Amino acid sequence: MDQRVPLPRPTIYIVDDDDAVRRALAFALDLEGFQVETYESGEALLRRESPQPPGCLVIDERLPGASGLDTLRELRARQVALPAVLVTSHPKPSFRAAAAAAGVPILEKPLESGTLVEAIHTMLEMRPD
Repeated sequence: MDQRVPLPRPTIYIVDDDDAVRRALAFALDLEGFQVETYESGEALLRRESPQPPGCLVIDERLPGASGLDTLRELRARQVALPAVLVTSHPKPSFRAAAAAAGVPILEKPLESGTLVEAIHTMLEMRPD
């Protein structure tokens, strides 16, 4: 008899102000076997209990209120060490430098099929929780 305890499914925390994008990403990631929570703003994510491992943050950079990078900085200040990916279109060199300094990869919109899923799997493998 197999006595192994099943591992929890990683939760992907999606932060994007576009409802259609949130729903599409949640649907695609659910099909990949992830648990998914969605938030319309950085502040909405910050109001919840701290996200717990295993998981990954997928945060749009251009949000009303706190930017994606600002949201991530606040989470890091709260000792939330989940891997993260910032999503944006046409990132400026200054943003690329800030994201690199924070150790966060950038995915550029429009996302190609499978790019986000591949990035999430890579992040989860690099930082097992």
